[in-house]
Amino acid sequence: MKRTALSFVLCLFALTVFAQARFVRLKTNMGDITLHLYEETPKHRDAFVQSIKKGLFDGAAFNRVIKGFVSQAGELDDVILEREAKQPGIQVSRIDAELVAGLIHKKGALGAGRNDNPEKSSYFSQIYLVAGKKHTAAQLDALEKKKGIKFSPLQRQVYTTIGGTPHLDGDYTIFGEVVEGMEVADRINAVPTKQGDLPVKEIIFTPQVLTQKEVNALLKKLP
Repeated sequence: MKRTALSFVLCLFALTVFAQARFVRLKTNMGDITLHLYEETPKHRDAFVQSIKKGLFDGAAFNRVIKGFVSQAGELDDVILEREAKQPGIQVSRIDAELVAGLIHKKGALGAGRNDNPEKSSYFSQIYLVAGKKHTAAQLDALEKKKGIKFSPLQRQVYTTIGGTPHLDGDYTIFGEVVEGMEVADRINAVPTKQGDLPVKEIIFTPQVLTQKEVNALLKKLP
């Protein structure tokens, strides 16, 4: 009886925490994508929310789309680095890496872009959605050997059935995932592109942080 009561309390606590979590909707000209921001990566979660509230992503674009890999949005590396180079007296600002075991580059994951810095810290103004592809067990074995890592049974199941970009694990911070509108993300990743992986037709978006009322309505729809 006590065990049942404890289980109920734990489930209630988990639901409460989820209900208080942050959700963001990307309103694109190809449809809406809703993202859940992970509690396990609070620095990236809070930085993204603050960037949205400041309007830094308003009218941003998906400007680097690689089919079967990722759809990148926000500012490009060259733009960020060129702006920083023009302000040598100002210290470069990045989000500290939050490489959490279990938060992987599965299909639909939300990641933070970065340059080749040794700390693996992230840009404030560049995100990407993982498209990826399904991998065979042999491919994962080879990747483990190459990177000196070990995929868990769950990771192997995800990468062989759902797909993703496992070779990015441990190098870029994953801080959320698509919970609604994956079909829109798939359409974006499939658009025709030109030189530099830039979509032929501009794909713009404005992100919105969901209100508690919107979160409650969303949770009723999610499985």
